[in-house]
Amino acid sequence: MGVEFMLVYLQMIDTPEEKSKFEQIYLEYKGLMFHVAYDILHNEQDAEDAVHQAFVKVAENIKKIGEPMCPKTHSYVVTIVENKAIDQYRKRQKHQTVELIDDIQGTEAHYEGNNDLTKCILKLPARYREMILLRYHHGYSVREIANIMDISLAAAIKLDQRAKNKLKKLCEEAGIL
Repeated sequence: MGVEFMLVYLQMIDTPEEKSKFEQIYLEYKGLMFHVAYDILHNEQDAEDAVHQAFVKVAENIKKIGEPMCPKTHSYVVTIVENKAIDQYRKRQKHQTVELIDDIQGTEAHYEGNNDLTKCILKLPARYREMILLRYHHGYSVREIANIMDISLAAAIKLDQRAKNKLKKLCEEAGIL
């Protein structure tokens, strides 16, 4: 993951300010993103592919990203690379069901806040956690999330419903509902 990749991503971005923001994100998070992808895939080449795909998504959505070095951006890039790694995993394991893939825990998530709801969100399987964080923490619409996750709108709506139901169940078990 060298400078040549960053130059390709920067060509996707319009303004100097956004290019600078992307460069900061790239330099700050590329190692973390590789680690997250490798934790899921256990293969260096596949992890690099997932990171590359994640950076393409970051470049496409750079206008919606705030400060490069903040917990929200950290959460966003981890969510995106985790999603891309799970997609890679799914392609390798074509014969497994979606339910098994939905249960992948992914890497340990970091999310600001130290309350019971946060603890329940962090217990969610990776795909559900990604949906909840993108939708309700980052404020993306289900349609935007479908684009970010490269899934159909119908699949994103279903994932949103499943994530909310699972979160509700976890909250009930924790006694906060």
